[in-house]
Amino acid sequence: MADPKGFLKYTHRETPKRRPVELRLRDWKEVYEDFPHETLQQQATRCMDCGIPFCHNGCPLGNLIPEWNDLVRTGRWRDAIERLHATNNFPDFTGRLCPAPCESSCVLGINQDPVTIKQIELDIIDNAFDEGWVVPLPPDRLTGKTVAVVGSGPAGLAAAQQLTRAGHSVTVFERADRIGGLLRYGIPEFKMEKRHLNRRLDQMKAEGTEFRAGVNVGVDITADQLRADFDAVVLAGGATAWRDLPIPGRELDGIHQAMEFLPWANRVQEGDDVLGPDGQPPITAKGKKVVIIGGGDTGADCLGTVHRQGAVSVHQFEIMPRPPDTRAPSTPWPLYELMFRVSSAHEEGGERVFSVNTEEFVGRDGHVTALKVHEVTMQDGKFVKVEGSDFEIEADLVLLAMGFVGPEKSALLTDLGVEFTERGNVARGDDYETSVPGVYVAGDMGRGQSLIVWAIAEGRAAAAAVDRFLMGRSALPAPIKPTAAPQR
Repeated sequence: MADPKGFLKYTHRETPKRRPVELRLRDWKEVYEDFPHETLQQQATRCMDCGIPFCHNGCPLGNLIPEWNDLVRTGRWRDAIERLHATNNFPDFTGRLCPAPCESSCVLGINQDPVTIKQIELDIIDNAFDEGWVVPLPPDRLTGKTVAVVGSGPAGLAAAQQLTRAGHSVTVFERADRIGGLLRYGIPEFKMEKRHLNRRLDQMKAEGTEFRAGVNVGVDITADQLRADFDAVVLAGGATAWRDLPIPGRELDGIHQAMEFLPWANRVQEGDDVLGPDGQPPITAKGKKVVIIGGGDTGADCLGTVHRQGAVSVHQFEIMPRPPDTRAPSTPWPLYELMFRVSSAHEEGGERVFSVNTEEFVGRDGHVTALKVHEVTMQDGKFVKVEGSDFEIEADLVLLAMGFVGPEKSALLTDLGVEFTERGNVARGDDYETSVPGVYVAGDMGRGQSLIVWAIAEGRAAAAAVDRFLMGRSALPAPIKPTAAPQR
C-alpha cells in the first residue's frame, strides 16, 4: 500500500539531469546522468493511494505500477523487478523509449506533476541487471512444436521470448544483418545504447531462442517453405513503408527518408567499415544545412544525429500548429496530453518551425539547394495555404521523417495470401490470427505505426494465442485484444 501522505511530503517531480549539451554532442552516449536511489525512492513515495490506478489503463502492457512503485519506496528492489517483469519483457527498452502514456493518466497529475513512473521503471531494471537478478529462464520441457517469428523488433522479440519460455522451439528471422529491427538501426545510440539490446539477446539465446539475421523471408525462404517447416508463424515485421513527399524536385540528390539516414550513424557506432575517404558515412550532415520535415520522434532522432555529425544549421518543419505549453483542452486527463515537448535533441539546437508546408524542392546540378515553403492554417479539418506567406530556405540535406503508412507489401505477405485492412495493415481477428490459419500478426504490421509498449503488449498477447493454437490452452498472459492505432 502506498504512503497516503507521500505526495504531500514530496510535492515536486524530479527526474535525472541531462548531461551538458557541449559535452554530450562530443559522443553518442545516452544523455542522462545517474539518478540516486534515495531520490528515486522519494519520487516513488509520491505514488498515491488513489484507489483506482488509472495508470494501469494508460499503459498498454497493464504494468502493475503502484505495486512496484511502493516496493521501490520500501527498498524491496528484487520484488520490484519481479512485478515489473510480470507484465513487461523489456522494461530496459520501454524505460528509455516509451513516451509514458501512464504518466499522462496518473491521478496525481490531475492537479500536480505526475509520478516519475518511467524513471522508476528504468531504475528497477537497470539495478536488477547490476545485481545479477536478470537471468535466462529456459523452459522446463520442450513441446516439440516449432514457431517462426518474422521480424526482430520489440513485438517479435516479446512474442519469441514468451513462446520460447512456453517450451516451443522458436526461430526469429530478420532481414537486416543484425537482430533488433528499429531498436538496432532506427533508435540512435544517444537514446538507447545498443549494449542494452545485446544483453537481452544474450538472455534470449541462453533460453533457447534461435536468431537468423540476414534472411529475407519471402525471398531467401519462400512462404511455402516457412509454413512447411514451422507449426505456426508470427508476422512482426513492423510498419516499414514510409510516407513520402511526392512534390516537384523530389528526385534531387540530398533528399532522404529518415530510415535511409539513421542506420548509417548506428552502423558507425557498431564499428562497421562504412566510412568513406572523407571519414564520413554515405549520408552525413557534416558541414551541411539540414531541413528535417516531420516533427515527431523520428524527426527528433534525426535532429540529435545531425547535431552530432556537425551540421551547419538545422530547421525542423512541422505542418501542424505549435502545441500549447500545457495540456490541451482536446486531451483532458487521463488521455495522453497534446502539449509542447522539448526532447534532448531539441535542447541541443536547431529551429523548430510549425504550420508550414513544403511545396517544392529546388536544386542545381541534380542536388537539392533549397525548399519552397508556405505557412498553413487548419480550416474544416484541412490545411489551407496562408496567401503571401511563401518563402525559401536553403538546404543541401533534407530528411523526410513523416511517419509510416503500414507494412511493405512484400513477397512474403503476397505469397502467404493474407488479407489487409482498409488502412493497408495485415488484417487479424481477436486472437491475432490472420486470414491464413496458423499465421499470426503482432505489432505495427497489424496495428499500424504505434508505440513500443503496444508492440511488446501485442507480441505477448499474440504469443498466448499461438500457444493456445498449438497446445489447446495457454498459461501465457494475454494483456490486450488487437486494435488499430488511432489515425493522426
